[in-house]
Amino acid sequence: MSQPSDRPGRLGVGVISAGKVGAVLGAALRAAGHAVVGVHASSEQSLERASALLPDVPVLDVPTIVERSELVLLTVPDDQLPGLVSGLGATGAWQPGQLVVHTAGRYGTDVLEPVRRAGGIGLAVHPAMTFTGLSLDLHRLADCSFGVTAAAPVLPIAQALVVEMGAEPVVIAEADRPLYHAALAHGSNHVMTLLGESMQVLGQIGVPHPDRVLGPLARATVDNALASGEDALTGPVARGDVATVAAHVAALRELSQDGVSAADAARSPERAAPDASGRGARGADAGEQLLAGYRALARQTAARAASSGRIDETTYRAVLAALDGEERP
Repeated sequence: MSQPSDRPGRLGVGVISAGKVGAVLGAALRAAGHAVVGVHASSEQSLERASALLPDVPVLDVPTIVERSELVLLTVPDDQLPGLVSGLGATGAWQPGQLVVHTAGRYGTDVLEPVRRAGGIGLAVHPAMTFTGLSLDLHRLADCSFGVTAAAPVLPIAQALVVEMGAEPVVIAEADRPLYHAALAHGSNHVMTLLGESMQVLGQIGVPHPDRVLGPLARATVDNALASGEDALTGPVARGDVATVAAHVAALRELSQDGVSAADAARSPERAAPDASGRGARGADAGEQLLAGYRALARQTAARAASSGRIDETTYRAVLAALDGEERP
């Protein structure tokens, strides 16, 4: 049986750089039979990652990688991408026929215009997944979709590269890339913030393992939401349990004013001691942020519950009043 590297159409791939995404995707392309000819790694963490996921691949500077590669994989942070591409273009680094693939969610291929002017081919392939930078990410690619953007004649190349890595290509129009990326950030990165805040509150009231309490609920919520959409909406706001919503707001307001709940202060009086500004506790600022976030998301939940007919207009307005700390009319 032939090996992947023996198949026709194998490319020399350069990875810039060995962050969590770059090292994993470089390893995935290598597993598909492409030859990784160089990787850029400057920090201690990226050097360790390159050694673990791309063993025996030489660590090179960026210009050398571009010079040696038929396919250049750019996995730098979104805000660094335009400067990197234009800077290399200004030095004449890009080559005719060279494939240049970036993984930035925000951008399509317009950002690769210097590559096109040099006769190269620009492709945008963004993995809709969070990465650990460990080998387990390679297995997760099988369940992952990539947002793919490219000119029509070369779109099949981008799609084929994604399929070779074991993932599913989803075509995103150039103009839609910012909205595509915003949707993913809102549904992933902001969830991390919510879970972090929730675990913080559980820890403050003495729950020993907040992740164990919250984990099954969070996983079931995500699974239900993905499977059933709006039909999975539940909880006190969606049910119109106004008194419960008011109790939540009162408890969170107490936390935002004092930095600790009454029960936590009784257990640990030192946590309630005033700081230099005279505020009740060190966690007050975090409490204010949590209260603001709870109110904002609860208002959005209430609006969705009202628009879907789960609660009537009177209940909807009562929920909003409770969120504002007002008495129910």
